[in-house]
Amino acid sequence: MKSTGTTGTAAVDWEQRVDFERLRDARLARLHAELERSDLGAVLAFDFSNIRYMSGTHIGTWAMDKLIRFALLTRKTDPIVWDFGSAAKHHALYNPWLDVTSAEADADPQSPHEGAKRPRLESGARAGISTLRGAFPSDADLAGDVARKVKRELEKFGLAKEPLGVDVIEMPVLIALQREGIEVVDGQQVFMEARRIKTSDEIRLLTQAASMVDAAYEELYRFLRPGVRENEAVGVVAKTLYDLGSEYVEGVNAISGERCSPHPHVFSDRLIRPGDPAFFDILHSFNGYRTCYYRTFAVGSASQAQKDAYTRAREYMDRAIALVRPGATTADIAAVWPRAEEFGFPDEMAAFALQYGHGVGLSIWEKPIFSRLTSFDHPEVLEEGMVFALETYWPAADGWGAARIEEEVVVTADGCEVITKFPAEELIVAGRRYYTIDGPLNLNRDSQSHRNTVWGRGEA
Repeated sequence: MKSTGTTGTAAVDWEQRVDFERLRDARLARLHAELERSDLGAVLAFDFSNIRYMSGTHIGTWAMDKLIRFALLTRKTDPIVWDFGSAAKHHALYNPWLDVTSAEADADPQSPHEGAKRPRLESGARAGISTLRGAFPSDADLAGDVARKVKRELEKFGLAKEPLGVDVIEMPVLIALQREGIEVVDGQQVFMEARRIKTSDEIRLLTQAASMVDAAYEELYRFLRPGVRENEAVGVVAKTLYDLGSEYVEGVNAISGERCSPHPHVFSDRLIRPGDPAFFDILHSFNGYRTCYYRTFAVGSASQAQKDAYTRAREYMDRAIALVRPGATTADIAAVWPRAEEFGFPDEMAAFALQYGHGVGLSIWEKPIFSRLTSFDHPEVLEEGMVFALETYWPAADGWGAARIEEEVVVTADGCEVITKFPAEELIVAGRRYYTIDGPLNLNRDSQSHRNTVWGRGEA
């Protein structure tokens, strides 16, 4: 089965689609392998993406910024998830994979089993909560409770003296773990390395997520016209995606007119005007797997300066994609992009993420990273099965417009495949077509009408 193909989003008995049990098992196996390669005894996750990768659990997006749930994976055991209130009971009912293990140490020796998975001595679905970002009274010692729960498991499996890797953590929890005698170190790299290469099921989900954005751009193209606002465009995109089955619209950048240069990275309520450039970035999640997917339009018409900016951004994109194959490096890609000084910035830090690439998976910024800021000194080798987004940007010569393009690619055995398919090889003009007495209005025109005549330009 070609992993970049798409199917319907529902489960059916008559067609092989995403195999979610295989997805969970493969992710856990990769994470165990990275943990074995490290010098850590266990990893403790508070980041929702890492918890989902580790355990296949999810409680919604409302809690993603609260650090309230946590999960532990040790060298000797499968995941234990401590979850928010009734979510733990829900997991016990609906996440049966938390009650089995592929590890000998946490298996129930009295229970019969078949195959590689055995019933667990204790369930991996448990109730637990952190400090609610400090909302609990500090003397309630929720941080200490987290530390004691974790220490119990480490002691039980003989790992209390080994370093514990943590991805992100609240300061009271860090202090509580250290008071229990646990050495806390950076564990994020274990997760990032495990997530670097995607399985066939992950690639299928990433492609499906991108196909939903294809549809959102089609609706946006039909909607755009003078007089609509950026935030209205965000609403159109969000509705389209949720109607198609998105679990989370993480964000929609909607940037138009004078706001295009420099890129503000946030939408507003600005009214779109005739001749405006407008670019959008659509970030959403399908079964956890994200998109990061820019497109640029001209509304009604485009000036020559805007057309030139788009051509330049597209050239940098295509030169980068042409280099993508196993064995190439992030430095090879970054080298074909312009230096910050060439497009109006003093250094690469100030221009960061305008000429850019990043892995895409359960979060939008994963390994590898492509940037002139770091890639030359710290190049990363591209491998088959990587999925990443490449982004280019170029400001228009008029001083206010700009073009922004982004493509997501899958690294194949001999090159790559682009999975973002809404047309982007040339600048697209959206909005109703205007007609003059001589026929259709020229779409390559300045938005200030006098500049389209020799008299207005003072050339007659």
